[in-house]
Amino acid sequence: MLKLLESFFENARGRKLVAVEFLRLGLRVDGSGKIYVGMVEIQPAKIGRALGVDRRVVIETAKAIADDDELLPIFYRLEPRAFIGNAAKVLGFDTIEIHANPKKKGIVAGVTTVLADEGITIRQVISDDPDLFPEPVLTIIIDGKLEATVIKRLKELKFAESISVR
Repeated sequence: MLKLLESFFENARGRKLVAVEFLRLGLRVDGSGKIYVGMVEIQPAKIGRALGVDRRVVIETAKAIADDDELLPIFYRLEPRAFIGNAAKVLGFDTIEIHANPKKKGIVAGVTTVLADEGITIRQVISDDPDLFPEPVLTIIIDGKLEATVIKRLKELKFAESISVR
């Protein structure tokens, strides 16, 4: 997907930045070039301020996406999702963050197998797209607190570059 955006916006660095943020945040673009978070329309000026670009760059990006037969079907279907990782402690949950080579297979399966073997309930699993995030993280929020024996088992997994619990 990132290659498609780089090609489409190759001569417009600001527009590429905006399009990538739309993708990362799950901002939807409709056929008329309006921008939404879910069903809530977002003003281009506010997006521009947040990204440090002029609102016209945001408007032009959304219109370019709306006018493109390849990009619109993608951006029209984007959805934001709640990420509870930063609020997990307050909710009484532990958060496991795993840094690993995203090209390796079986990372999610390996971690979830250990958690299932230990009878641990998973609340949420979020995996960063390695094309959109330079240092992707697999984040798993579990019900309750993680015991030291489980942490030890997770750290024994061969693919993990680092595992942290917060």
